[in-house]
Amino acid sequence: MGTLEEGPFMTTVSTARDRRITRALRIIAALTAIAMIATIAGLGLVWVRVHNTANPAGSPQSATTASHLDTLRRSAAPQPDITPAAKAKRTVAAMSMEERVGQLVMAPLNAGTDPSSLASTIRDRHVGSVLIIGNWNNGVASVRQATDALQSYAPANIKLLMTTDQEGGLVQHLQGSGFSTMPSAVEQGRMSTDQLRQSAAVWGNQLAQAGINVDLAPVVGTVTVPRASNAPIGALNRDFGLDAAGNAAHASAFVLGMRDSGVATSIKHYPSLGSVTGNTDFTADGILDTTTVLDGDVVNAFGTVITDTQPAMVMMSLATYQAIDASAPAAFSPTIIDGYLRARQGYQGVVTSDSLSAAALGGISPDQLGVRLVEAGGDLACIGAADYVTPILDGLNAKATTDAAFAAKVTRSAERVLTLKYQMGLAH
Repeated sequence: MGTLEEGPFMTTVSTARDRRITRALRIIAALTAIAMIATIAGLGLVWVRVHNTANPAGSPQSATTASHLDTLRRSAAPQPDITPAAKAKRTVAAMSMEERVGQLVMAPLNAGTDPSSLASTIRDRHVGSVLIIGNWNNGVASVRQATDALQSYAPANIKLLMTTDQEGGLVQHLQGSGFSTMPSAVEQGRMSTDQLRQSAAVWGNQLAQAGINVDLAPVVGTVTVPRASNAPIGALNRDFGLDAAGNAAHASAFVLGMRDSGVATSIKHYPSLGSVTGNTDFTADGILDTTTVLDGDVVNAFGTVITDTQPAMVMMSLATYQAIDASAPAAFSPTIIDGYLRARQGYQGVVTSDSLSAAALGGISPDQLGVRLVEAGGDLACIGAADYVTPILDGLNAKATTDAAFAAKVTRSAERVLTLKYQMGLAH
């Protein structure tokens, strides 16, 4: 017999058979998978029942498991920002506007004045900083008694910035037992920077013992006119007596030395009082600077100190700078504060004023002084005369109540002040 050759029909039969076999295998695989899942689920249910029987709610094993789960949940949740700036932002958000305004004012306590005179100012008007000025000649213990009393009036969680002018030479407000007699800044300029830093640490420790946490020093300005004719700085030897670079190096040493003892500083008087003839504390004459320019050596000296040390504060001059902004004193110039100090030189800390009760500003209504400082980008109104405190507070509050944009600036300034307080351990 001959062999049967495969034709179209046999191919069709073979293909159909293969398809039936494939379908059958798929069905068997699916049934096997279902059976395995059911088995695993059943075993899991048995384990849960056994586990719950062995470890009832409230048992140590159950508590440990719950604790592990809670730890996992907490670690997975976003953690709060605990930087000083973030803490400050949250603290200020919880404040009333009057409380925020109070943080922008530095009220004076003159030698011989009872600290209780500021009790209501601190408690009821929420003033957050005090300037210790005048001739305090009774030593560290006497100053400490006053600063402790002042701090007792402040909220427990937000203490006071306690400031003074302790430059050396003719400007040393705190003297007597426990305070060294500080050499003038010109004499400090003759020291090496290492020697000055060591000395500043000693002076800073004395301030800290007295309850002072901010020294409104050093002067960074460079005298560019005959020294005797420069009434606010050169005639009083308040600068380091060097060129701009030397002044910057010694200012940085002073700042770092104070910081070594836990005392913050304010460099001053931005952008320099070394090219005028009049003393802004006492006169409105001779306080137009016609030579200082932005990006020049004199202003860059401040920039160097800012970059190298990040001082707690920068104090603004009350002179007017013709080549920079002839329309307003530096303390009221957004061109100088926001446009240059902050935007160009990168300083984001607290900007304070020289005393707003100074004669240089005598033509401006007291209730507008703080307003103009904050509008320009400043933060902290330094006040040398006690009778200016209430008008400045009232002016700030009135403007913040009626002007939302100004209220936002008050809030931002309060955040900068509170950031500094968190950095210094004065807020928690």
